[in-house]
Amino acid sequence: QADLVESGGGLVQAGGSLRLSCTTSGLAFSNSIMGWFRQAPGKEREFVGGISSSGVRIDYAASVQGRFTVSRDNAKNTVSLQMNSLKADDTAIYYCAARYTSYHASVYQFASDYPYWGQGTQVTVSS
Repeated sequence: QADLVESGGGLVQAGGSLRLSCTTSGLAFSNSIMGWFRQAPGKEREFVGGISSSGVRIDYAASVQGRFTVSRDNAKNTVSLQMNSLKADDTAIYYCAARYTSYHASVYQFASDYPYWGQGTQVTVSS
């Protein structure tokens, strides 16, 4: 059974930074696409960024491009989301998600494409 656990959320002032981590177990991590999503109150869950199983491809939502960075460590079965220049609009619960893949350079951007999810971590940005 796959288990994904996010950490690193919290309260930060606008312009600040946070680093989220997602630790996984029970998952063939090196064969998994990893995605980060977020959901703000009253809004649908949205794609933030995703990284292919090999790490050669990383996609970002336009709203975070240039501010957020996704990385992975296949030796430690973890994926991270470095968030810089945070804005109030970034306030949300952040989730990591996983999907097995047979192609090392694929990234998926729809939540429905990911069968495995963490419980989420709250990020609050004060303006």
